[in-house]
Amino acid sequence: MRAREDGTAGFDLSENDIIAIVRDITATATDTTFNTLEWIMSELMKNPNVMAKAQTEIRQIAGKKTMVTEDDLNQIEYIRAVIKEAMRLHPPAPVLVPHESTTTVIIHGYEIPPKTKLIVNAWAIARDPQSWEAPEEFRPERFLGSEVDFRGNDFQFIPFGEDRRMCPAINFAMVTIELAIANLLYSFDWRLPGRDLDMDEGVGLSVPRKNPLYLIATKF
Repeated sequence: MRAREDGTAGFDLSENDIIAIVRDITATATDTTFNTLEWIMSELMKNPNVMAKAQTEIRQIAGKKTMVTEDDLNQIEYIRAVIKEAMRLHPPAPVLVPHESTTTVIIHGYEIPPKTKLIVNAWAIARDPQSWEAPEEFRPERFLGSEVDFRGNDFQFIPFGEDRRMCPAINFAMVTIELAIANLLYSFDWRLPGRDLDMDEGVGLSVPRKNPLYLIATKF
């Protein structure tokens, strides 16, 4: 806003532009990362055997260090599978940003004319039984030894989008998520505060939990 007022921005920047930029930063960075971390922990609490395996892995890797560092992340095979599986069931953006067709294309018998706005449902794709065995179940093992990744080459799993329009911050986002989850699992044991955990979804561009996640942490 200061650059707009003193004319140093170098381009026209309206108040609506500034609002849009702030919304983009909030929706595509803060909300998506927070919601993803909350869903990963939710799935781990619903699947204690998976939690135990993930904790064993990172505690063996980090040893007696005070905390997990980025140097440890190259070894977290099982935790990375946990993160992928949670993102499959709860993608950061269940509906990807709109695309526009540039030419006439035919997909499964449907003709799509030029300049058609196209919206990809990443949530539905990641739960398609034609691509995933038992798609509604949380199975991190499906990613162990699998070449399926989220970098835009495997269209059954596109939580970050694909091709030129995929999320530009994918590497930063994954390091942030991996480091946070690894440290949470390394440093603490977790339990629910005496009640079952609901998995109801809320409403938003990045789908949050309907109800906040409350856990009790015990220092390991």
